[in-house]
Amino acid sequence: MTRETEVVVVGTGPGGEHVAERLAEAGLDVVGVEAELVGGECPYWGCVPSKMMIRAGNLLAEARRIPGMAGQARVEPDWVPVADRIRDEATDDWNDQVAVDRFTGKGGHFVRGRGSLVGPGQVRVGEQLFTARRAVVLATGTRPQIPPVPGLDQAPYWTNRDAIAAKEPPASLIVLGGGAIGLELAQVFARFGTQVTVVEALERLVPMEEPEAGAMLAQVLATEGLTVRTGVRATRVGHSGDLFTVTLNGSEEVTGQRLLVATGRTVDLTGLGLDTVGLDPNARALETDGQMLAAPGLWAVGDVTGRGAFTHVAMYQAQIAVRAILGRPGPDADYRAVPRVTFTDPEVGAVGLTQAQAEERGLRVRTGTAQVPSSARGWIHKAGNEGFIKLVEDADRGVLVGATSAGPTGGEVLYGLAVAVQAQIPVEVLRHMIFAYPTFHRAVEDALSALADN
Repeated sequence: MTRETEVVVVGTGPGGEHVAERLAEAGLDVVGVEAELVGGECPYWGCVPSKMMIRAGNLLAEARRIPGMAGQARVEPDWVPVADRIRDEATDDWNDQVAVDRFTGKGGHFVRGRGSLVGPGQVRVGEQLFTARRAVVLATGTRPQIPPVPGLDQAPYWTNRDAIAAKEPPASLIVLGGGAIGLELAQVFARFGTQVTVVEALERLVPMEEPEAGAMLAQVLATEGLTVRTGVRATRVGHSGDLFTVTLNGSEEVTGQRLLVATGRTVDLTGLGLDTVGLDPNARALETDGQMLAAPGLWAVGDVTGRGAFTHVAMYQAQIAVRAILGRPGPDADYRAVPRVTFTDPEVGAVGLTQAQAEERGLRVRTGTAQVPSSARGWIHKAGNEGFIKLVEDADRGVLVGATSAGPTGGEVLYGLAVAVQAQIPVEVLRHMIFAYPTFHRAVEDALSALADN
């Protein structure tokens, strides 16, 4: 069966869903194609349910920080209602059928299946062929990146989906990967009584962030009873009965009831038929121009573009693609100030370049750092106040090109720093702002003072 339409959107995660709905609202004939759940990884297995779990774990941690409350913060009975709440609220608020009905209610046509290009403007889904007169949009996301460790492919390891769906915490857990996903889930399970070992092949945790962030998190997690191993690689995985055995660097072994693989996510362009439109299906990501155009009549948004596996990046790109497809003017994509947050406790928010990245680009760099516990709000907060503000300045231009805000509300404090990086506000202007007292973001003023001293 062949059907003509104006736009075909392949993949309806956050970015693809936004594109499909906005174009349908604009009156275009839109076909949305999705093989799994509408809304994608984020609402069902990623950022939304994980933050519900983190919130519950943080409440337990806060209770334990109160003198006399540690013994009353019971762990085992709490997991089931938390897990049930996650499943219930995901069903209520991010229901696949509700999302489909919302899209079709706006005039869109939904197709369940995997779509692939068979030529310019042509998408095949099973036995159906759709011809798009105006645009095809690819938004097929990423999948977990599984390292080629001998024995791993024979073991029933967890990915983030399995961890989110767990009905009870395991007695022990090995986490391969010390990035955002691995650390967030590691801390949650540990706070509910699981003995957790984190294994990171690189020399520090959250290796894409400032070294100070990795050092801070390693110390915090160790204080909470987690075992953190950095600079070691898994060389073999074994599984027998209810026990995983992971061999590190060829000799040392660690064991756990469950094994969570959180070693990143990867773009998979194979199977999309990119060769039929002159693009490389073996590329690491789908390159686009500033208006998200990958080839004539073909746009791409979200993780497939290789600009960061973040929901907010996908939504940002989706808005640009919608404007471009509708022929409306607008600025090109600008990735100078991409924000990112690791939702551990403390949170690690970051924007723009790290110090090392700025130096690699040949910038004359000046940095300023302030410790959250030394700020007024940090002193008031007391227990659980670990954190810091680090600013990275292009000294020749006098503007911030990067910043990190780590602390109890690091992700929220990040907003002002992201505005400063995006708008290239002169550091001298920032120094003369009024910072509300006593707030966590007031530590930015201390970091600016430290910047002036360097």
